[in-house]
Amino acid sequence: MASALGMTAVLGGCGVTGGSGDVTLKLVAADYGDSAANSSKKYWDRLAAEYEADHPDVTVDVSVYSWNDVDRKVREMVSAGDPPDMAQIGAYADYAAQNQLYKADELLSIPVQADFVGQLASAGQVKGVQYGMPFASSTRVLFYNKTLFAKAGITPPESWDDLADAAEALKAEGVKYPYALPLGPEEAQAETMQWMLSGGGGYTDSVDSYGIDSPENIETFTWLKDELVGKDLTGPVAPGELNRADAFAAFAKGQVGMLNGHPSLMKMAGDKGVKYGMVPMPGKEGPSKSTLGVADWMMAFRENGHRDQIGDFLDFVYSEKNVLAFSREYDLLPVTASASATMTAADRDKHLRPFLEELLSSELYPVGKTSWADVSALVKTQIGKAVAPGGSPTGVLGHLQAAAVRAESAE
Repeated sequence: MASALGMTAVLGGCGVTGGSGDVTLKLVAADYGDSAANSSKKYWDRLAAEYEADHPDVTVDVSVYSWNDVDRKVREMVSAGDPPDMAQIGAYADYAAQNQLYKADELLSIPVQADFVGQLASAGQVKGVQYGMPFASSTRVLFYNKTLFAKAGITPPESWDDLADAAEALKAEGVKYPYALPLGPEEAQAETMQWMLSGGGGYTDSVDSYGIDSPENIETFTWLKDELVGKDLTGPVAPGELNRADAFAAFAKGQVGMLNGHPSLMKMAGDKGVKYGMVPMPGKEGPSKSTLGVADWMMAFRENGHRDQIGDFLDFVYSEKNVLAFSREYDLLPVTASASATMTAADRDKHLRPFLEELLSSELYPVGKTSWADVSALVKTQIGKAVAPGGSPTGVLGHLQAAAVRAESAE
């Protein structure tokens, strides 16, 4: 499993253990760092020590694993009948559906639960009850290469037609990837949803049923196939074979005119000296009315009890100071309204403002559906066919819709 936020750290497991209290809380957490120097172990180490200093009767025992391993580790612990008290991982709905999790309002104080950003809190719900507590979030914006745009004499696009015109101008200047369209198996579900939203669609409809083959989505992918891919404006790698990490790397090499990206691309591009700009995702007639928001999750298991201690510790975890510290360490968006307001106003966080502004109009994957994991996996392997030569957007989206309905009815 990978983080919903696209993190790719590959550090091994490491334990963080504190005092000798009467109650030991076990937390399994994901690593957002990309080296030992910025491992999340350091964040949790400090947090655990600070909490234990004020709570001598509680020991916080944290194991930190890479995103390659953390979801599997938790699954194995649950299967063995020994779940952690808390897990900070990529998905919560399966455990909620099996009645293994505490409800958020059984744990958190009212002010803390009320402070979650609205869209994120809603995405943590199953049938109207919140089990998943957002821990980190991100949005996507359109990145563009300022140097290549200046050379082509173009301005950042606001609509689909603008984007296609800009891509044509970039192609004429010999740009390798005028618009990079990563629909490869690494993270195709993200690029897919970003485009669906820009066309007024999405994975689900207004009553939260799957609507993958909606007229809006079919129109969006028909446009992509005919106006971008069919006109050779997406580069030498077929979209269905282009992964996000490769697209980001190509942008950092100055080979991409435009692509959708999240905050980590800022550092990648900046480190390579690429001058970039960021604008909202273009929509059908103008800037998209909504954008993709993504989140990773905190959850608490019922098995070992400790409800009061878990709740008190999580209130501490979600204090504004701690949410800000984590968000700033990893260039992520805070999951609470109070921390978001602070970051929006702070000069030191101005590089994240385009993403913070997008968060308020963002829509998240349908993570409250236990079928989403299967549907997402299928999108990753199939959606590229919708824009391939000879491919049928109507047929591919119809196939995905039928599979999604079957997966949902099987739950």
